[in-house]
Amino acid sequence: MAVIHRTTMSPGKLELLAGWLPLRPWYRGGSGGPRLAKAGGFRLDDPEGEVGIEFMVVTDTAGDEPVSYLVPLTYRGAPLKGAEDGLIGTSEHGVLGRRWIYDGAHDPVLVEQLLSLLAGRTTAQDQNASDAPDPTVEVLGEGAGVQHGLTGPGTVTDTADASLVTVGPFMSEGPVSTLTVSRVLLDGVAPAGDGAGRRVLAGWTAPDGSRRHGVFAHLAVSEG
Repeated sequence: MAVIHRTTMSPGKLELLAGWLPLRPWYRGGSGGPRLAKAGGFRLDDPEGEVGIEFMVVTDTAGDEPVSYLVPLTYRGAPLKGAEDGLIGTSEHGVLGRRWIYDGAHDPVLVEQLLSLLAGRTTAQDQNASDAPDPTVEVLGEGAGVQHGLTGPGTVTDTADASLVTVGPFMSEGPVSTLTVSRVLLDGVAPAGDGAGRRVLAGWTAPDGSRRHGVFAHLAVSEG
């Protein structure tokens, strides 16, 4: 169970993301830099209790229209070997000391727990409270491709609105799956991709205070 510490981080999450987001292919802001505000999200627990896992929604109001982005984050007490492309930055945590903060699509702990959520083996947690499930996070769809053998991540490919993570079974034989992590969030329940599979739906708050609800992640299976 993740413990939420009421403390400081320097630099803060939004400060780190303000420098990182404009470098992403799915960023839709202008050249003047983002104006970010936290807009929602949820957490998942690491069964080993070592890695913090947060699905953070931030809204950028710098452009003509506000855009909400999903940034899955992991917080680690040491660098993650082989995940240099996913490093967002480091920050000094008031309780835990230095933390290495990663784009979670590149972190196997986050990917495996997201697959567990899609399979119904774990429960989304409140973003801001310890040991408090978030009942507003939904998992919908058919069960194809959520068997226990799936693990990840594999390759990560960014598109104009999502990150595609290739995941597969522990052994060399079995289905190859694409885990789609939405980046540009859209209000509505349509899956972030075509075909059978399961999807995670969750909410966030628009700048005018209204609630939005859409697909955070989608798992589709193909034979390979």
